Amino acid sequence: MSRFQLSWVKTHAEALWMKRFCADAEENRGLVDRDELAQTYGDSQASSPENLEDGAPGTRTKITTWEAGWNVTNAIQGVFVLGLPYALLQSGYVGLLLLVLAALICSYTGKILVSCLYEEDETGRSVRVRHTYEDVAKACCRHICPYIGGKVVNAAQVVELVMTCILYLVVSSNLMCHSLFFLPLTPATCSAITFLILVPCMLIHDLRVVSRLSLFCSLAQFLITFIVIGYCLRQSPQWASRRLSAVTVDFDGFQVAVGVIIFSYTSQIYLPTLEESMTDRLDFDSMMNWTHALACVLKTAFSVMAFLTWGEETKEVITDNLPTALRTGLNLCLLAKALLSYPLPFYAAAEILQTGILKLDSSADGAERWTLLLRGSLLLLTLIMALYVPHFSLLMGLTGSVTGAAMTLLLPALFHLQLKWTQLDMSRRAVDILILLLGCFCSVSGVICSIKGMVTAFEDK
Repeated sequence: MSRFQLSWVKTHAEALWMKRFCADAEENRGLVDRDELAQTYGDSQASSPENLEDGAPGTRTKITTWEAGWNVTNAIQGVFVLGLPYALLQSGYVGLLLLVLAALICSYTGKILVSCLYEEDETGRSVRVRHTYEDVAKACCRHICPYIGGKVVNAAQVVELVMTCILYLVVSSNLMCHSLFFLPLTPATCSAITFLILVPCMLIHDLRVVSRLSLFCSLAQFLITFIVIGYCLRQSPQWASRRLSAVTVDFDGFQVAVGVIIFSYTSQIYLPTLEESMTDRLDFDSMMNWTHALACVLKTAFSVMAFLTWGEETKEVITDNLPTALRTGLNLCLLAKALLSYPLPFYAAAEILQTGILKLDSSADGAERWTLLLRGSLLLLTLIMALYVPHFSLLMGLTGSVTGAAMTLLLPALFHLQLKWTQLDMSRRAVDILILLLGCFCSVSGVICSIKGMVTAFEDK
């Protein structure tokens, strides 16, 4: 074969690679131009109706790096932290390694996901050309399957948000049963009462009030966590009798624990919007580092102290181990926090279903009726699931294995490899591929083990 023929083959092979597996150049140039216009003429003009195209977001309220860090901390330090001591019971010493490793990996995948929102222009400057997780998925699937990328991400987000709602309902019912132990309330009755309390969520149109309440919920969460740590420290003289190495770790319980730990670090679906709202986006990487480092320290300390205090008697929700008087007060606070936290994922799931998947026109006749029907059905679905799967740790493990592993490990690594392949050195490619394989393994094995655990729990019933 002649040198000319070899050159021709190489040129066309590179063109095919760029066309099929890298970000579309024309799309990038168009989006770069739009971003430049937004910077030149200001947010107000860039967000006007005539300047909005392809679903570009309008003006967003800017937040500081500390406020962004607070939001990430809220996402990864929620009420589900209360299930980590039980996960440590299931996984033994390996669980400590998992807590640290999950923090490192989730911080890394969050940063590479946000890097996929950017492309370099002709001068080598990074410019934001995408706005959401869905935009990244569409860019990756543009030439392979143009309509499925965004739908898969939307579906995964809905599943994760709905499962989060179910978890809030399960933990609310659990806390109500244990807080009002002096009343003859069955778990089903507590679930029904919780459902009735949450019915007004169907009428929510403005989340500003709920967002303000969420601030106090987060402060209450930290207060409760430190109260539990304080109680554990008071019981430190008996820690010598609790040895983590004595715990027998079985594979099924270990995989459920992996799902629980991954789910406790999930924040990727919020990061694109959060990063876009930051006044100084260059601080995003450092913000991810210190928030996940802080979360790792707090979660590890909390889990270890709780296990050393209660050992093999550690329950699925750690506050159930506390003395009656203290448990009742903390459980009531947690109940209020869980109920006030429910509207946020519920509203987000309903909005994605309405606008992203079902494509319902909010301005059409009867739109309000269809919206209420959709939200009512979604609320009823969470109640039915909470009644039939009343196992907090198993449900949390299943959620972490199904959507947590996909949204946190699988998709960010896959998208990063596809969009940035030519810019990555061999070590970065190897890390992404390793995370991709790890995500596949954790997802498949975790789903199988969580379902097996649920079947066993139902049979024991």
